[in-house]
Amino acid sequence: MSKITELFQTADWKNEKHVPVITAPEKVKKDEEFQVDVAVGKEIAHPNTMEHHIVWIKLYYLAKDSKQAVELGEYRFAAHGEGDAFTEPKISTSVKLNTCGKLISTSYCNIHGLWTSEVDVQVEG
Repeated sequence: MSKITELFQTADWKNEKHVPVITAPEKVKKDEEFQVDVAVGKEIAHPNTMEHHIVWIKLYYLAKDSKQAVELGEYRFAAHGEGDAFTEPKISTSVKLNTCGKLISTSYCNIHGLWTSEVDVQVEG
């Protein structure tokens, strides 16, 4: 493999527990705050043990006709049973956009590597 993008896997999130599933409105108003949720293991729970877990989720925005993605956030999950504490691979954040584009999420499983998904967002007004 010659590019990191070739390392990212995708699949139907209803059949695969590693894909970061993005939940966001399809249409939003310009400069108006809206909520974005990302979860790994939405339909099929992903293990959360010291041996097998999601390390991080990242969220990006790529404006229409742009070649430069903006990193909206990086979320690390550090507790996988230490001291009987567990962090679940789910995040929620608020975003404001000025133009149409894509929300792109990536995640990293310590055993199964890199995963990605994306959704389009229409910005009106």
